[in-house]
Amino acid sequence: MLNVVITGANRGIGLALTKQYLAKGHKVFALCRNSSDELNQTKAIVIDNVDVANIDSLQYSLEKVTTISIDILINNAGVLADESLNNMSAITIDYQFRVNALGPLLVTQLLKDQLSSGAKVALITSRMGSVADNTSGGRYGYRMSKAALNSAGVSLAHDLKPFGVAVALLHPGYVQTEMVNHNGDISANQSASRLMERIDELNLDNSGTFWHANGEVLPW
Repeated sequence: MLNVVITGANRGIGLALTKQYLAKGHKVFALCRNSSDELNQTKAIVIDNVDVANIDSLQYSLEKVTTISIDILINNAGVLADESLNNMSAITIDYQFRVNALGPLLVTQLLKDQLSSGAKVALITSRMGSVADNTSGGRYGYRMSKAALNSAGVSLAHDLKPFGVAVALLHPGYVQTEMVNHNGDISANQSASRLMERIDELNLDNSGTFWHANGEVLPW
């Protein structure tokens, strides 16, 4: 049985990951700002009031998982806004940076001493953070924050490797979640299953790789 910690676990991909890891017999610590009825009905250990964008409260809110040995840490919490060149807000761009890029880095840093040798850290990023793959422009805050997360993920892979901890940067696909108004081409359950396969395959040799959940290696 593994100890699995998942942020943003109250809905969407995070909730699907929680359910599927539980179904495999693992112990899941489900972190979120606000829990949900569906999450509360699972056997996960729910820890709410975890706001990855709130630097001042984050260390305190993570105290409940600082006494366990973590085998898998999935930084899943994220936000999306739709800025264009003619319609953008510095406030929403800044918020996306704090949630999507700084938040996962801080969570990992605060929990690094709990990561067991052989542990795995998954950063749920996006192919929209790829510079080479940007063919349509727009979405400034989301693209920039995910590109920053990708950069942080590669640094984490280098810094955690001496401790036997591998890091994956994972694009979940275009998933039918509330974030995209339930558009998308795969369900949260399908995405979660594919993400778990990538995490299973993660090791120190492929640590720091930017993967699509379907197994494709994505360009930076």
